[in-house]
Amino acid sequence: MNAPIVITGMGMIGPLGKGVKTTWERLLAGRSGIGPITRFDTGELPVTIAGLVPDLAEDPQAGFDPNTIADAKERRKLDLFSLYAMAAAQQALEQADWFPENAADRSATATIVASGIGGFPTITRAQDTLRTRGHRRLSPFTVPAFLANLAAGNLSIRHGFTGPLGCPVTACAAGIQAIGDGMRLLRSGEAEVALVGGAEACVDPLSLAGFHALKALSTEREHPARASRPFDKARDGFVMGEGAGLMVIETLAHAEARGTTPLAMLSGYGTSADAHHITAGPEDGAGAAASIRAALRMANLPAEAIGYVNAHATSTPVGDRAEIAALRAVFGERLGAIPISSTKSATGHLLGAAGGVESIITALAVRHGQLPPTLNLNDVDDDMNDLDFIPGASRAQATRHALCNGFGFGGVNASLIVSRP
Repeated sequence: MNAPIVITGMGMIGPLGKGVKTTWERLLAGRSGIGPITRFDTGELPVTIAGLVPDLAEDPQAGFDPNTIADAKERRKLDLFSLYAMAAAQQALEQADWFPENAADRSATATIVASGIGGFPTITRAQDTLRTRGHRRLSPFTVPAFLANLAAGNLSIRHGFTGPLGCPVTACAAGIQAIGDGMRLLRSGEAEVALVGGAEACVDPLSLAGFHALKALSTEREHPARASRPFDKARDGFVMGEGAGLMVIETLAHAEARGTTPLAMLSGYGTSADAHHITAGPEDGAGAAASIRAALRMANLPAEAIGYVNAHATSTPVGDRAEIAALRAVFGERLGAIPISSTKSATGHLLGAAGGVESIITALAVRHGQLPPTLNLNDVDDDMNDLDFIPGASRAQATRHALCNGFGFGGVNASLIVSRP
């Protein structure tokens, strides 16, 4: 079955605040959500900045209040990534008006929520407790809190969704793969509605130190908002972010039958493996190009139909160049006429949540005819000077079909095409 699949609800929380509307407005205005880490003492860590979700004290308009999601007793059982997933899911489900009350609708609802790492801070805190206070002081909720599939599990339990449950744990491609998995479930008839996307909250001393050991993170200190600079010669690594992006998707026929207005259409999805290296893709971007071509085939679209690319571009020299090589392989000389931007310049890299958040941003670009900018782009790589990266300021442009990419460690690639319904 090749039924059209549409988005009927979207929810988001991230470094630019809570809520799709607020995040979108701040993104278009060129605001950055990256700043100094204040959640814990960075001590002698070489990395001191991140894209943290603001709390109410930091952002009275769109800060995150965990009390609105779960009471103190319930929060003791949950890692932060699950709380973020719950916040984003509530927004998406309310917009879609999908709170099924009968058993048939509940069993027809899938919950596929990705995470690249899961509850990493819960693990590191538990290790500290074990070392300093002994095993008897460990919480019985330690394991259920840190398991990566527990964002999906908690959402399924909270909302009574008894359909397929899943959690791609495929590094930074995970969020897009969750959406692709949901699309397959709808097209196979295993589900009629799916809550899909990704959640991540692993800004932690050990994760920062680990990624720094890979030389993957920016060590900028003086100007945090300028640290994430995809495609710029001065880029020195990505900035870690956190949050969640979830959407409600369903077949067009199902949406029309219940009188729901589609927000955008998911017309194509593709995924592939590099089979090359554990952390770096091949310089020619061959695996990424394969996933983009697979998405175009599913959408039954020629490459020239794509009018905007929300790039995976994290602000690492190797990764940015490989993605551009992949795009050149697919789009050829026409690539210079296709606007490309990396919204990680404003949010940092949300790892397993990146695909969920950026797919929503791509849907908004198509829906509203506005393209978000690439911030901090002052001196483009010499071999990319012919490309349009929408530097500095957003742009009004009607777009019918847009591409969103997500690539991860282990050589995993995922691509999604979002279209106007």
